[in-house]
Amino acid sequence: MKIVFQDSYELKEFFEKNIHCFEERLLTEAVNVTDKIDEILAIGNIDLVNNAKKLVGYIIDGKEKELQLFAKQEGIAWSTHSIDLTFKLEWVQAIRRSVWFLIKEYNHCTNGKITEDIFELEKEINNRIDEFLNSFFISYSTYKDSLIKAHRKLVENLSVPIIPINSSVCILPLIGTIDDFRINILEEKVLTEIGKSRIQTLIIDLSGIADMEADVINHLLKIIHGSSMMGCDSVITGLRSDVVRKMIHVGVTFTNKTETLGTLQQALNKYLVL
Repeated sequence: MKIVFQDSYELKEFFEKNIHCFEERLLTEAVNVTDKIDEILAIGNIDLVNNAKKLVGYIIDGKEKELQLFAKQEGIAWSTHSIDLTFKLEWVQAIRRSVWFLIKEYNHCTNGKITEDIFELEKEINNRIDEFLNSFFISYSTYKDSLIKAHRKLVENLSVPIIPINSSVCILPLIGTIDDFRINILEEKVLTEIGKSRIQTLIIDLSGIADMEADVINHLLKIIHGSSMMGCDSVITGLRSDVVRKMIHVGVTFTNKTETLGTLQQALNKYLVL
């Protein structure tokens, strides 16, 4: 690693001329991340080395706005591809150490030119790196939260699919496990859709539900009762024997206003004819 220097070099130009030394030092400092550079590039199209050089340029130039914008972009990229944050922390700290290595070399080449201002320089450089990290983590966290909310909303919509078959009849096919979280989503969406779409008959197909806890069954009965209060009749199809046995043992049953049919096909034959 050979340092390039001329007496006319200011700190910024010294870094530009010795960016190869910075890169070499960085790869030596970030032991764990170095082995992941190609993988991270493949996963998220994130070029760690070139991004580090860009970051150093903003730090040395004192470009605060560009630094914050770059941090936000990096936060979104790392959040989008769910890349381990420990790599980012190690990488940025390696960048910090590599920056100070070159500053030390510059000070040596200039016979202590920046010695008198070293404390002020230390404050400026480290503050900019800390600002980058802070903006990065805020961006990462904010975007990750938005992804989680969007994913949850998608799951909610997929887990409670109300399908219209004509202007007044809809089907709600339920599959998988219904827990407290999902039954609450079910309540909100069913009652909202009945009010918005003026559903008169809701066919709830339970053939994809192998089991339900007693409290979930009770909650489902309340949803059916609430639907009735809004003028919507409920038709239950596909009840499995395990669910029926549990209902018998806990002493719950559907009201006489709720129709039950063996299969969804029977309900479709009846209500499509109607």
